[in-house]
Amino acid sequence: MAQSAQSDRGTRAVALLFVTGSALFALGSLPPYFENVSSALVAWTFFVGSVLFTAAALMQLLQSRGDRAAAVSASAVQLLGTVLFNLSTFSATRDLSTQQAERLVWAPDVYGSAAFLIAGALGWVVVCGRLWCWRPGSPDWQMAALNMLGALAFGLAAAGAFLLPTTGEPVNIRWVNAGTFLGACCFLWAALILLSGIARRPRATTA
Repeated sequence: MAQSAQSDRGTRAVALLFVTGSALFALGSLPPYFENVSSALVAWTFFVGSVLFTAAALMQLLQSRGDRAAAVSASAVQLLGTVLFNLSTFSATRDLSTQQAERLVWAPDVYGSAAFLIAGALGWVVVCGRLWCWRPGSPDWQMAALNMLGALAFGLAAAGAFLLPTTGEPVNIRWVNAGTFLGACCFLWAALILLSGIARRPRATTA
């Protein structure tokens, strides 16, 4: 019972970190926010969110020891993706040239998004046991589907963030903001499902 309670505390911490990190990513991509605060504050909002993602991903990887190889691999690849987002978002807090931004901001963002896609696919296989399944009533399936959708949305944002060499502007800023917001909402929703599952579990009692 004590081990189960400890596991629940660890899972709750992971979920709360993902909730907070996702909320910061969603906030940073909202026009009412980034249009009314300094660009530096927006950049730091994303960086803090990415650090919370990394903390959550590291805890999740540590907790996955003893799980199936695919689950451990998904956690490891996810952690790699969050570290790449750390590099990307931290670089975005600095004043960079277009070439520097492409190398230090966009490239890690793309590779981080690719890592999230791979992690999402591995997580999907863990839940389904194969390439496809339809279990909308299962919380595990819901979380896997939301994480996959979130990774796809982040991928869209990364594609839209490519800097045009002629202007130094992103290819499509709407893709960037919409993809980031949608992806963050998907990750937030998945984390809330995880939290609600822990809350519904019966508490251990002692005689």
